[in-house]
Amino acid sequence: MWSPEREAEAPAGGDPAGLLPPEWEEDEERMSFLFSAFKRSREVNSTDWDSKMGFWAPLVLSHSRRQGVVRLRLRDLQEAFQRKGSVPLGLATVLQDLLRRGELQRESDFMASVDSSWISWGVGVFLLKPLKWTLSNMLGDNKVPAEEVLVALELLKEKAEEVYRLYQNSPLSSHPVVALSELSTLCAGSCPDERTFYLVLLQLQKEKRVTVLEQNGEKIVKFARGPHAKVSPVNDVDVGVYQLMQSEQLLSRKVESLSQEAERCKEEARRACRAGKKQLALRSLKAKQRTEKRIEALHAKLDTVQGILDRIYASQTDQMVFNAYQAGVGALKLSMKDVTVEKAESLVDQIQELCDTQDEVSQTLAGGVTNGLDFDSEELEKELDILLQDTTKEPLDLPDNPHETFYTNSVPKPRISDTELEAELEKLSLSEGGLVSSSKSPKRQLEPTL
Repeated sequence: MWSPEREAEAPAGGDPAGLLPPEWEEDEERMSFLFSAFKRSREVNSTDWDSKMGFWAPLVLSHSRRQGVVRLRLRDLQEAFQRKGSVPLGLATVLQDLLRRGELQRESDFMASVDSSWISWGVGVFLLKPLKWTLSNMLGDNKVPAEEVLVALELLKEKAEEVYRLYQNSPLSSHPVVALSELSTLCAGSCPDERTFYLVLLQLQKEKRVTVLEQNGEKIVKFARGPHAKVSPVNDVDVGVYQLMQSEQLLSRKVESLSQEAERCKEEARRACRAGKKQLALRSLKAKQRTEKRIEALHAKLDTVQGILDRIYASQTDQMVFNAYQAGVGALKLSMKDVTVEKAESLVDQIQELCDTQDEVSQTLAGGVTNGLDFDSEELEKELDILLQDTTKEPLDLPDNPHETFYTNSVPKPRISDTELEAELEKLSLSEGGLVSSSKSPKRQLEPTL
Protein backbone atom coordinates (compact mmCIF):
# COMPACT_ATOMS: atom_id res chain seq x y z
CA MET A 1 0.00 0.00 0.00
CA TRP A 2 1.28 3.45 -0.86
CA SER A 3 2.19 5.90 1.87
CA PRO A 4 3.78 9.36 1.63
CA GLU A 5 6.66 8.21 3.87
CA ARG A 6 7.50 5.26 1.62
CA GLU A 7 7.21 7.37 -1.51
CA ALA A 8 9.53 10.02 -0.05
CA GLU A 9 12.16 7.33 0.51
CA ALA A 10 11.80 5.73 -2.94
CA PRO A 11 14.08 6.91 -5.77
CA ALA A 12 12.54 8.39 -8.87
CA GLY A 13 13.88 5.80 -11.24
CA GLY A 14 17.53 5.27 -10.57
CA ASP A 15 20.71 6.33 -12.24
CA PRO A 16 20.15 7.00 -15.95
CA ALA A 17 23.80 6.29 -16.83
CA GLY A 18 24.21 4.67 -20.20
CA LEU A 19 20.99 6.24 -21.51
CA LEU A 20 22.26 9.81 -21.73
CA PRO A 21 23.61 11.82 -24.67
CA PRO A 22 27.29 11.32 -25.55
CA GLU A 23 28.33 14.74 -24.27
CA TRP A 24 27.32 13.70 -20.74
CA GLU A 25 30.69 12.00 -20.31
CA GLU A 26 32.75 13.41 -23.16
CA ASP A 27 32.25 17.19 -23.16
CA GLU A 28 33.05 18.73 -19.79
CA GLU A 29 32.63 22.32 -20.97
CA ARG A 30 29.28 21.61 -22.57
CA MET A 31 27.95 19.86 -19.46
CA SER A 32 29.14 22.67 -17.22
CA PHE A 33 27.07 25.04 -19.32
CA LEU A 34 24.01 22.76 -19.27
CA PHE A 35 24.17 22.30 -15.48
CA SER A 36 24.20 26.06 -14.88
CA ALA A 37 21.03 27.99 -14.08
CA PHE A 38 18.85 29.69 -16.68
CA LYS A 39 18.84 33.47 -17.00
CA ARG A 40 15.88 35.27 -15.53
CA SER A 41 14.39 35.84 -18.95
CA ARG A 42 14.80 34.26 -22.36
CA GLU A 43 15.24 37.73 -23.89
CA VAL A 44 18.63 38.08 -22.18
CA ASN A 45 20.17 35.35 -24.32
CA SER A 46 17.68 33.34 -26.35
CA THR A 47 20.36 31.12 -27.91
CA ASP A 48 21.66 29.85 -24.56
CA TRP A 49 18.11 29.50 -23.24
CA ASP A 50 16.92 27.44 -26.22
CA SER A 51 20.04 25.28 -26.16
CA LYS A 52 19.54 24.32 -22.53
CA MET A 53 15.80 23.82 -22.93
CA GLY A 54 16.31 21.71 -26.05
CA PHE A 55 18.63 19.44 -24.09
CA TRP A 56 16.73 19.03 -20.80
CA ALA A 57 13.05 19.00 -21.81
CA PRO A 58 13.25 15.92 -24.10
CA LEU A 59 15.63 14.21 -21.67
CA VAL A 60 13.19 14.58 -18.74
CA LEU A 61 10.32 13.04 -20.73
CA SER A 62 12.38 10.24 -22.28
CA HIS A 63 13.84 9.35 -18.88
CA SER A 64 10.32 9.09 -17.42
CA ARG A 65 9.16 6.96 -20.35
CA ARG A 66 12.05 4.54 -19.89
CA GLN A 67 11.27 4.24 -16.19
CA GLY A 68 7.59 3.60 -16.92
CA VAL A 69 6.41 6.47 -14.70
CA VAL A 70 3.90 9.22 -15.41
CA ARG A 71 4.39 11.19 -12.18
CA LEU A 72 7.39 13.51 -11.87
CA ARG A 73 8.88 15.49 -9.01
CA LEU A 74 11.69 18.00 -9.13
CA ARG A 75 13.53 16.36 -6.25
CA ASP A 76 13.49 12.96 -7.95
CA LEU A 77 14.78 14.39 -11.23
CA GLN A 78 17.60 16.22 -9.44
CA GLU A 79 18.68 12.94 -7.86
CA ALA A 80 18.40 11.04 -11.15
CA PHE A 81 20.51 13.55 -13.12
CA GLN A 82 23.32 14.02 -10.64
CA ARG A 83 26.75 14.23 -12.24
CA LYS A 84 29.98 14.20 -10.27
CA GLY A 85 28.18 15.40 -7.16
CA SER A 86 26.40 18.26 -8.95
CA VAL A 87 22.70 18.62 -9.76
CA PRO A 88 21.27 20.59 -12.71
CA LEU A 89 20.34 24.06 -11.48
CA GLY A 90 17.83 24.72 -14.24
CA LEU A 91 15.46 21.75 -13.88
CA ALA A 92 12.82 23.86 -12.13
CA THR A 93 12.78 26.22 -15.10
CA VAL A 94 12.49 23.25 -17.46
CA LEU A 95 9.46 21.92 -15.57
CA GLN A 96 7.87 25.38 -15.59
CA ASP A 97 8.30 25.54 -19.36
CA LEU A 98 6.78 22.07 -19.81
CA LEU A 99 3.85 23.15 -17.64
CA ARG A 100 3.41 26.25 -19.76
CA ARG A 101 3.43 24.20 -22.97
CA GLY A 102 0.84 21.77 -21.58
CA GLU A 103 3.12 18.71 -21.66
CA LEU A 104 3.04 18.53 -17.87
CA GLN A 105 0.16 19.24 -15.50
CA ARG A 106 -0.06 19.44 -11.75
CA GLU A 107 -1.61 16.29 -10.32
CA SER A 108 -4.24 18.28 -8.43
CA ASP A 109 -5.19 20.22 -11.56
CA PHE A 110 -5.51 17.01 -13.55
CA MET A 111 -7.83 15.54 -10.93
CA ALA A 112 -9.97 18.69 -11.00
CA SER A 113 -10.28 18.40 -14.81
CA VAL A 114 -12.03 15.02 -14.49
CA ASP A 115 -15.41 14.43 -12.90
CA SER A 116 -13.99 12.14 -10.24
CA SER A 117 -16.61 12.09 -7.51
CA TRP A 118 -15.90 8.36 -7.16
CA ILE A 119 -12.28 9.03 -6.25
CA SER A 120 -12.93 9.18 -2.51
CA TRP A 121 -10.72 6.17 -1.88
CA GLY A 122 -9.33 7.37 1.43
CA VAL A 123 -6.14 5.74 2.63
CA GLY A 124 -4.36 8.98 1.78
CA VAL A 125 -4.31 8.28 -1.94
CA PHE A 126 -4.44 11.92 -2.94
CA LEU A 127 -3.29 14.16 -0.16
CA LEU A 128 -4.20 17.79 0.27
CA LYS A 129 -1.50 20.08 -1.01
CA PRO A 130 0.72 21.60 1.67
CA LEU A 131 -0.11 25.10 2.75
CA LYS A 132 3.00 26.59 1.11
CA TRP A 133 1.86 25.28 -2.31
CA THR A 134 -1.56 26.86 -1.86
CA LEU A 135 -0.07 30.19 -0.79
CA SER A 136 2.38 30.11 -3.72
CA ASN A 137 -0.47 29.73 -6.18
CA MET A 138 -2.52 32.45 -4.52
CA LEU A 139 0.41 34.86 -4.64
CA GLY A 140 1.13 34.05 -8.25
CA ASP A 141 4.48 32.33 -7.67
CA ASN A 142 5.04 29.95 -10.58
CA LYS A 143 8.00 28.17 -9.05
CA VAL A 144 7.74 24.37 -8.88
CA PRO A 145 8.20 23.04 -5.32
CA ALA A 146 10.61 20.14 -5.06
CA GLU A 147 7.90 17.78 -3.69
CA GLU A 148 5.03 18.76 -5.97
CA VAL A 149 3.81 15.95 -8.21
CA LEU A 150 3.48 16.68 -11.92
CA VAL A 151 1.82 14.44 -14.50
CA ALA A 152 3.32 13.85 -17.96
CA LEU A 153 0.12 13.91 -20.02
CA GLU A 154 1.44 12.10 -23.10
CA LEU A 155 2.97 9.36 -20.98
CA LEU A 156 -0.29 9.02 -19.07
CA LYS A 157 -2.21 8.54 -22.34
CA GLU A 158 0.24 5.83 -23.39
CA LYS A 159 -0.12 4.11 -20.03
CA ALA A 160 -3.93 4.29 -20.26
CA GLU A 161 -3.84 2.65 -23.70
CA GLU A 162 -1.57 -0.07 -22.32
CA VAL A 163 -3.97 -0.81 -19.45
CA TYR A 164 -6.96 -0.87 -21.79
CA ARG A 165 -5.25 -3.40 -24.09
CA LEU A 166 -4.26 -5.45 -21.05
CA TYR A 167 -7.90 -5.63 -19.97
CA GLN A 168 -9.13 -6.48 -23.48
CA ASN A 169 -6.71 -9.43 -23.70
CA SER A 170 -7.58 -10.82 -20.26
CA PRO A 171 -10.40 -13.15 -19.14
CA LEU A 172 -11.96 -10.17 -17.32
CA SER A 173 -13.12 -8.79 -20.67
CA SER A 174 -15.84 -11.47 -20.90
CA HIS A 175 -18.08 -8.85 -19.29
CA PRO A 176 -17.61 -5.07 -19.32
CA VAL A 177 -18.08 -4.74 -15.54
CA VAL A 178 -15.17 -5.73 -13.30
CA ALA A 179 -14.26 -5.18 -9.67
CA LEU A 180 -11.74 -2.41 -9.06
CA SER A 181 -9.64 -4.74 -6.92
CA GLU A 182 -9.42 -7.35 -9.70
CA LEU A 183 -8.43 -4.70 -12.23
CA SER A 184 -5.78 -3.36 -9.88
CA THR A 185 -4.28 -6.85 -9.56
CA LEU A 186 -4.29 -7.26 -13.34
CA CYS A 187 -2.46 -3.95 -13.85
CA ALA A 188 0.14 -4.44 -11.12
CA GLY A 189 2.86 -5.03 -13.71
CA SER A 190 2.01 -1.94 -15.77
CA CYS A 191 1.35 0.57 -12.99
CA PRO A 192 4.32 0.83 -10.61
CA ASP A 193 2.24 2.22 -7.75
CA GLU A 194 -1.34 2.71 -6.64
CA ARG A 195 -1.48 6.40 -7.50
CA THR A 196 -0.39 5.74 -11.07
CA PHE A 197 -3.18 3.16 -11.38
CA TYR A 198 -5.76 5.70 -10.21
CA LEU A 199 -4.40 8.35 -12.57
CA VAL A 200 -4.73 5.87 -15.44
CA LEU A 201 -8.35 5.23 -14.48
CA LEU A 202 -8.99 8.98 -14.44
CA GLN A 203 -7.46 9.29 -17.91
CA LEU A 204 -9.62 6.44 -19.21
CA GLN A 205 -12.65 8.09 -17.68
CA LYS A 206 -11.66 11.38 -19.29
CA GLU A 207 -11.55 9.57 -22.65
CA LYS A 208 -15.01 8.07 -21.87
CA ARG A 209 -13.64 4.54 -22.05
CA VAL A 210 -14.47 3.60 -18.45
CA THR A 211 -16.84 4.68 -15.74
CA VAL A 212 -16.60 3.84 -12.04
CA LEU A 213 -19.44 3.20 -9.64
CA GLU A 214 -19.59 2.24 -5.97
CA GLN A 215 -21.94 -0.69 -5.32
CA ASN A 216 -22.56 -1.92 -1.76
CA GLY A 217 -19.28 -0.46 -0.58
CA GLU A 218 -17.31 -1.98 -3.46
CA LYS A 219 -16.14 -0.01 -6.48
CA ILE A 220 -16.75 -1.51 -9.90
CA VAL A 221 -15.40 -0.39 -13.26
CA LYS A 222 -17.29 -0.58 -16.53
CA PHE A 223 -15.34 -0.57 -19.81
CA ALA A 224 -16.48 0.47 -23.25
CA ARG A 225 -17.25 -2.54 -25.46
CA GLY A 226 -14.93 -1.53 -28.29
CA PRO A 227 -11.66 0.36 -28.67
CA HIS A 228 -13.44 3.27 -30.37
CA ALA A 229 -16.75 3.08 -28.49
CA LYS A 230 -17.86 5.32 -25.65
CA VAL A 231 -18.75 3.74 -22.36
CA SER A 232 -22.40 3.86 -21.28
CA PRO A 233 -23.46 4.51 -17.69
CA VAL A 234 -23.68 1.53 -15.35
CA ASN A 235 -27.28 0.27 -15.42
CA ASP A 236 -29.27 -2.32 -13.47
CA VAL A 237 -28.37 -5.05 -15.95
CA ASP A 238 -24.67 -4.41 -15.45
CA VAL A 239 -25.05 -4.51 -11.68
CA GLY A 240 -27.12 -7.70 -11.88
CA VAL A 241 -24.60 -9.46 -14.09
CA TYR A 242 -21.77 -8.33 -11.83
CA GLN A 243 -23.57 -9.75 -8.79
CA LEU A 244 -24.15 -13.03 -10.63
CA MET A 245 -20.46 -13.22 -11.46
CA GLN A 246 -19.54 -12.59 -7.83
CA SER A 247 -22.03 -15.30 -6.76
CA GLU A 248 -20.47 -17.72 -9.22
CA GLN A 249 -17.01 -17.10 -7.79
CA LEU A 250 -18.29 -17.42 -4.22
CA LEU A 251 -20.07 -20.71 -4.95
CA SER A 252 -17.03 -22.10 -6.74
CA ARG A 253 -14.79 -21.29 -3.77
CA LYS A 254 -17.32 -22.87 -1.38
CA VAL A 255 -17.55 -26.05 -3.44
CA GLU A 256 -13.76 -26.31 -3.48
CA SER A 257 -13.61 -25.87 0.29
CA LEU A 258 -16.31 -28.51 0.93
CA SER A 259 -14.60 -30.95 -1.43
CA GLN A 260 -11.44 -30.69 0.65
CA GLU A 261 -13.49 -31.22 3.82
CA ALA A 262 -15.14 -34.35 2.39
CA GLU A 263 -11.73 -35.74 1.47
CA ARG A 264 -10.50 -35.03 4.99
CA CYS A 265 -13.46 -36.93 6.50
CA LYS A 266 -12.70 -39.86 4.22
CA GLU A 267 -9.10 -39.98 5.39
CA GLU A 268 -10.20 -39.82 9.04
CA ALA A 269 -12.55 -42.76 8.49
CA ARG A 270 -9.75 -44.76 6.86
CA ARG A 271 -7.37 -44.09 9.77
CA ALA A 272 -10.06 -44.99 12.32
CA CYS A 273 -10.76 -48.24 10.50
CA ARG A 274 -7.07 -49.20 10.58
CA ALA A 275 -6.97 -48.43 14.30
CA GLY A 276 -10.05 -50.61 14.95
CA LYS A 277 -12.23 -47.65 15.99
CA LYS A 278 -15.38 -48.58 14.15
CA GLN A 279 -17.72 -45.99 15.71
CA LEU A 280 -15.30 -43.17 14.97
CA ALA A 281 -15.01 -44.36 11.40
CA LEU A 282 -18.80 -44.41 11.03
CA ARG A 283 -19.07 -40.86 12.35
CA SER A 284 -16.46 -39.68 9.85
CA LEU A 285 -18.30 -41.37 6.99
CA LYS A 286 -21.58 -39.75 8.04
CA ALA A 287 -19.88 -36.35 8.11
CA LYS A 288 -18.50 -37.08 4.64
CA GLN A 289 -21.97 -37.92 3.33
CA ARG A 290 -23.47 -34.73 4.81
CA THR A 291 -20.69 -32.69 3.19
CA GLU A 292 -21.27 -34.36 -0.16
CA LYS A 293 -24.98 -33.52 0.00
CA ARG A 294 -24.10 -29.88 0.62
CA ILE A 295 -21.73 -30.02 -2.36
CA GLU A 296 -24.52 -31.40 -4.56
CA ALA A 297 -26.86 -28.59 -3.49
CA LEU A 298 -24.19 -25.98 -4.18
CA HIS A 299 -23.48 -27.55 -7.56
CA ALA A 300 -27.14 -27.19 -8.47
CA LYS A 301 -27.08 -23.52 -7.53
CA LEU A 302 -23.81 -23.02 -9.39
CA ASP A 303 -25.26 -24.63 -12.52
CA THR A 304 -28.25 -22.29 -12.32
CA VAL A 305 -26.08 -19.19 -12.00
CA GLN A 306 -23.79 -20.31 -14.84
CA GLY A 307 -26.82 -21.07 -17.02
CA ILE A 308 -28.16 -17.55 -16.48
CA LEU A 309 -24.77 -16.03 -17.27
CA ASP A 310 -24.52 -18.14 -20.45
CA ARG A 311 -27.92 -16.88 -21.56
CA ILE A 312 -26.88 -13.30 -20.89
CA TYR A 313 -23.66 -13.71 -22.87
CA ALA A 314 -25.60 -15.37 -25.70
CA SER A 315 -28.12 -12.53 -25.77
CA GLN A 316 -25.29 -10.02 -25.93
CA THR A 317 -23.80 -11.93 -28.86
CA ASP A 318 -27.20 -12.03 -30.56
CA GLN A 319 -27.51 -8.28 -30.10
CA MET A 320 -24.09 -7.76 -31.67
CA VAL A 321 -25.07 -9.97 -34.63
CA PHE A 322 -28.36 -8.12 -34.99
CA ASN A 323 -26.56 -4.78 -34.98
CA ALA A 324 -24.14 -6.10 -37.61
CA TYR A 325 -27.05 -7.26 -39.80
CA GLN A 326 -28.73 -3.90 -39.37
CA ALA A 327 -25.57 -2.06 -40.40
CA GLY A 328 -25.18 -4.39 -43.37
CA VAL A 329 -28.70 -3.75 -44.56
CA GLY A 330 -28.14 -0.02 -44.31
CA ALA A 331 -24.91 -0.26 -46.31
CA LEU A 332 -26.62 -2.44 -48.93
CA LYS A 333 -29.43 0.06 -49.30
CA LEU A 334 -26.96 2.86 -49.86
CA SER A 335 -24.98 0.86 -52.40
CA MET A 336 -28.18 -0.11 -54.31
CA LYS A 337 -29.66 3.35 -54.12
CA ASP A 338 -29.34 4.14 -57.86
CA VAL A 339 -29.78 0.56 -59.13
CA THR A 340 -33.17 -0.54 -60.57
CA VAL A 341 -34.40 -3.55 -62.54
CA GLU A 342 -35.08 -1.38 -65.59
CA LYS A 343 -31.53 -0.02 -65.55
CA ALA A 344 -30.13 -3.53 -65.21
CA GLU A 345 -32.21 -4.81 -68.18
CA SER A 346 -31.14 -1.87 -70.30
CA LEU A 347 -27.50 -2.54 -69.43
CA VAL A 348 -27.83 -6.22 -70.41
CA ASP A 349 -29.43 -5.26 -73.75
CA GLN A 350 -26.57 -2.88 -74.47
CA ILE A 351 -24.02 -5.59 -73.69
CA GLN A 352 -25.82 -8.08 -75.99
CA GLU A 353 -25.97 -5.55 -78.80
CA LEU A 354 -22.25 -4.86 -78.48
CA CYS A 355 -21.47 -8.60 -78.53
CA ASP A 356 -23.54 -9.08 -81.70
CA THR A 357 -21.73 -6.20 -83.38
CA GLN A 358 -18.38 -7.68 -82.38
CA ASP A 359 -19.34 -11.07 -83.88
CA GLU A 360 -20.34 -9.46 -87.16
CA VAL A 361 -17.08 -7.54 -87.35
CA SER A 362 -15.09 -10.72 -86.68
CA GLN A 363 -16.92 -12.66 -89.39
CA THR A 364 -16.37 -9.85 -91.88
CA LEU A 365 -12.66 -9.70 -91.17
CA ALA A 366 -12.34 -13.51 -91.36
CA GLY A 367 -14.09 -13.61 -94.75
CA GLY A 368 -11.74 -10.96 -96.13
CA VAL A 369 -8.63 -12.87 -95.12
CA THR A 370 -9.58 -16.14 -96.96
CA ASN A 371 -9.54 -14.36 -100.33
CA GLY A 372 -12.38 -16.47 -101.66
CA LEU A 373 -10.90 -19.82 -100.65
CA ASP A 374 -13.81 -21.89 -99.33
CA PHE A 375 -13.24 -25.45 -98.12
CA ASP A 376 -15.90 -28.13 -97.95
CA SER A 377 -15.81 -29.72 -94.51
CA GLU A 378 -17.44 -32.98 -95.71
CA GLU A 379 -14.72 -33.58 -98.30
CA LEU A 380 -12.03 -32.96 -95.69
CA GLU A 381 -13.57 -35.53 -93.36
CA LYS A 382 -13.76 -38.17 -96.13
CA GLU A 383 -10.08 -37.64 -96.96
CA LEU A 384 -9.16 -38.03 -93.31
CA ASP A 385 -11.06 -41.37 -93.08
CA ILE A 386 -9.15 -42.73 -96.10
CA LEU A 387 -5.84 -41.81 -94.51
CA LEU A 388 -6.80 -43.59 -91.30
CA GLN A 389 -7.82 -46.77 -93.12
CA ASP A 390 -4.52 -46.89 -95.03
CA THR A 391 -2.56 -46.47 -91.83
CA THR A 392 -4.21 -49.50 -90.13
CA LYS A 393 -3.37 -51.81 -93.04
CA GLU A 394 0.38 -51.13 -92.87
CA PRO A 395 2.44 -53.75 -90.93
CA LEU A 396 4.32 -52.64 -87.88
CA ASP A 397 8.08 -52.37 -88.32
CA LEU A 398 9.27 -54.27 -85.21
CA PRO A 399 12.70 -55.79 -84.48
CA ASP A 400 13.31 -59.48 -85.44
CA ASN A 401 14.17 -60.60 -81.90
CA PRO A 402 12.67 -58.07 -79.51
CA HIS A 403 13.69 -59.75 -76.22
CA GLU A 404 17.32 -59.60 -77.20
CA THR A 405 17.34 -55.82 -77.39
CA PHE A 406 14.85 -54.77 -74.77
CA TYR A 407 12.66 -56.17 -72.04
CA THR A 408 8.95 -56.50 -72.65
CA ASN A 409 6.20 -55.88 -70.16
CA SER A 410 5.34 -59.57 -70.06
CA VAL A 411 6.90 -61.86 -67.43
CA PRO A 412 8.90 -64.78 -68.97
CA LYS A 413 8.43 -68.31 -67.76
CA PRO A 414 10.86 -69.39 -65.05
CA ARG A 415 13.55 -71.76 -66.22
CA ILE A 416 14.02 -73.45 -62.82
CA SER A 417 11.37 -75.68 -61.32
CA ASP A 418 10.11 -75.44 -57.76
CA THR A 419 11.83 -78.71 -56.86
CA GLU A 420 15.21 -77.36 -57.89
CA LEU A 421 14.64 -74.16 -55.90
CA GLU A 422 13.71 -76.15 -52.76
CA ALA A 423 16.84 -78.30 -53.09
CA GLU A 424 19.00 -75.20 -53.44
CA LEU A 425 17.36 -73.65 -50.34
CA GLU A 426 18.04 -76.80 -48.32
CA LYS A 427 21.70 -76.72 -49.27
CA LEU A 428 21.97 -73.13 -48.14
CA SER A 429 20.40 -73.90 -44.79
CA LEU A 430 22.73 -76.85 -44.15
CA SER A 431 25.94 -74.98 -44.98
CA GLU A 432 28.02 -73.71 -42.01
CA GLY A 433 28.92 -70.30 -43.35
CA GLY A 434 25.48 -69.64 -44.82
CA LEU A 435 27.00 -69.88 -48.35
CA VAL A 436 27.84 -72.82 -50.62
CA SER A 437 30.95 -73.14 -52.67
CA SER A 438 30.91 -72.72 -56.36
CA SER A 439 31.47 -76.48 -56.88
CA LYS A 440 28.23 -77.33 -55.05
CA SER A 441 26.17 -74.68 -56.69
CA PRO A 442 23.92 -75.77 -59.54
CA LYS A 443 25.45 -75.53 -62.93
CA ARG A 444 22.36 -73.81 -64.16
CA GLN A 445 22.40 -70.16 -63.26
CA LEU A 446 19.29 -68.12 -62.53
CA GLU A 447 18.53 -65.60 -65.19
CA PRO A 448 17.08 -62.26 -64.16
CA THR A 449 13.47 -61.85 -64.87
CA LEU A 450 11.24 -58.90 -64.73
